[in-house]
Amino acid sequence: MKVSEIKYERYTIEQAQEAYNKFEEAISAAKCAQDIVEARKIILGLIVEFSTASSLSYMRYSLNTRDEFYIGEKNYYDQITPLVAELQVKYCEHMLDNPYRAELDKLLNPILFKGYEIAKLAHDPRNIEDEQLENAIVTEYSILMSQMLLDYNGKQVPLSIVRGDLTACDRAVRVAAMESIGKGLEQNAEKLDDIFDRLVKVRDRQAKRLNLNSFVELGYYRMNRIDYDRAMIEDFRKNVLTDLVPVVAKLKAKVAERLGIRKVMLYDNEVFSATGNARPKAGKEGIFEAAVQMYDSMDPEIGAFMRSMMAAEAFDVDAREGKWGGGYCTEFAKYKQTFILANFNGSSDDIDVITHEFGHAFAMNHSMKHGDVEMAIGSMETAECHSMSMEFLSWKYMDKFFEEPQKYKFQHLGSSLSFIPYGVIVDEFQHIIYENPALTPAERNEEWNKLEQKYRPYLSTEGIPYLEKGTRWQYQMHIYEMPFYYIDYCLAQTVAFGFLAESRKDYDDALRRYINFAAAGGTKLFSALVKEANIANPFGKGTLKSVAAEINTLLEELTE
Repeated sequence: MKVSEIKYERYTIEQAQEAYNKFEEAISAAKCAQDIVEARKIILGLIVEFSTASSLSYMRYSLNTRDEFYIGEKNYYDQITPLVAELQVKYCEHMLDNPYRAELDKLLNPILFKGYEIAKLAHDPRNIEDEQLENAIVTEYSILMSQMLLDYNGKQVPLSIVRGDLTACDRAVRVAAMESIGKGLEQNAEKLDDIFDRLVKVRDRQAKRLNLNSFVELGYYRMNRIDYDRAMIEDFRKNVLTDLVPVVAKLKAKVAERLGIRKVMLYDNEVFSATGNARPKAGKEGIFEAAVQMYDSMDPEIGAFMRSMMAAEAFDVDAREGKWGGGYCTEFAKYKQTFILANFNGSSDDIDVITHEFGHAFAMNHSMKHGDVEMAIGSMETAECHSMSMEFLSWKYMDKFFEEPQKYKFQHLGSSLSFIPYGVIVDEFQHIIYENPALTPAERNEEWNKLEQKYRPYLSTEGIPYLEKGTRWQYQMHIYEMPFYYIDYCLAQTVAFGFLAESRKDYDDALRRYINFAAAGGTKLFSALVKEANIANPFGKGTLKSVAAEINTLLEELTE
């Protein structure tokens, strides 16, 4: 079945309540642990039905954020998701507190019970109205950014298209693109500040209602953090500052020399060669043809899965007005189907998408067919390992996409290394914001600029309209939509560097370890998965220092 042919039907809160009632009846009548395992299947069915309907609805909304029907459906799920969460918390309480708990611990994965405990902390019925309000405000931001058009070269152009020119060879083109972004954001500054201010307030209110010090704690619960804590993340950020930032600063100095510029500006950040970044040698059709060839050559199972996605027309990659401006992979569990949305712009980012999002899809497909719907592909740092590592495992085949694959590898590696300092800026910024919810918009921007100077002292926004005020964060959608997610990218990037290093020693072995990592999904904790793959743990002592040295050596090898 093609994705476009999947019939959408709203899954109502009444249907969810009915399913939950059946679960309660079954668990009340349970006479042994196996009866509870059977009762649990009712909730698994609820999860499949609800997630499929809401994912289908969101996918069709994101394809066209002007579609009134799917805007209405998005608003509906914004309202009922907290109500469904309340039912799921009640389910968690039953699973945690019943006469057969000791036997259940032997029948079900212990990680499930850790998740149940966190779920209870992440949701409280007193917060339902504010959770609904929060969802509505996030949707407001999503629509604003999706429908925002920038004045660029005399035309009204979506942000996703303009960002493609930030990799242009001509610096004047990059300047014009960045100025267009700055001016476009400035025109919407009042809306952006107001939306974020309301989000901070509603999130802080929920945390305080639970007697938490700040939304930081609640945010961690929402991210289902059960394998590492705030102190470990703070140590990771410190290690980035001491072990990675100096290496990235040296890399940027070398790039500046190659570009013939005195100072690296924000609009130079994505360029690594005086002749411009590598660009795909083919358009959309050629990229997909090359991707099928690549995955066929990589592994029969992976190739077959890619062909199944193509047959289902499970990609939408054309940038257009009204389309959600980022990229994502989602799944429709009821139909065991994955889907990838992207916004191709002719840059090497198009190849990164076809590898990154496909890594997510590969893991999701395995989980849907062989895994447990509750544990799925794991928490976010695990999920991002699937995607970021696939980017590097695809290096072997880059000649299918680029005339100068070596050039692409240099910029991809340089960009990936440079990303981590940016990622910790996003993370630390959110900690500051939610621990100081009374900050004004100007004070928030000031905090952002302080962090830029701390983690990216080699980069300047001086003279760039609006963005020099410290507003770069406003088009980082995760900050508005998924607080505290971003650090997971940094952790996963470190793991992905490990898979890259291993693939250079023995590609087939590294690929086998990656497939095992992805297939395990959420059945094991992040630390255990990394250990089994024989990859250095991002939190390990000296890991970032070792990674920085290894990546620096490889960058030297790849230098044109």
